[in-house]
Amino acid sequence: MNGSVHPDNKPLFIQIKEKIEDQIVNDQLLEGEQVPSTTQLSNFYKINHITVLKGINMLVDSGLIYKKRGVGMFVAEGAKEMLLRTRRGAFADDYVAPMVREADKLDLSTEDLFEIITQVKEREAHES
Repeated sequence: MNGSVHPDNKPLFIQIKEKIEDQIVNDQLLEGEQVPSTTQLSNFYKINHITVLKGINMLVDSGLIYKKRGVGMFVAEGAKEMLLRTRRGAFADDYVAPMVREADKLDLSTEDLFEIITQVKEREAHES
């Protein structure tokens, strides 16, 4: 796993869960591929094994990864699509809805909003 766990408002086990989810979405962990063990993750991030296990168990409970007894944990078939579907819904609720409410306050039309989004995407593409 690339990166590190940073102290923020989220518990460490949630950060571990989200890092693995990000790796699935970004194709760093493919469906059917083995996930790093809890020991590897706890050593890498220098955090308690139980904390890592709690995050892993959340992924197992949600059906994103599964355990093969004595072998390890693996990314489930359909995990990426499940994550994308969930994140798209959250994106609409967390980002688009507030943006639309603010656009209404500013009396921006749908076309205005589309133009602003297009300009920002173009600017971001040039800066990358």
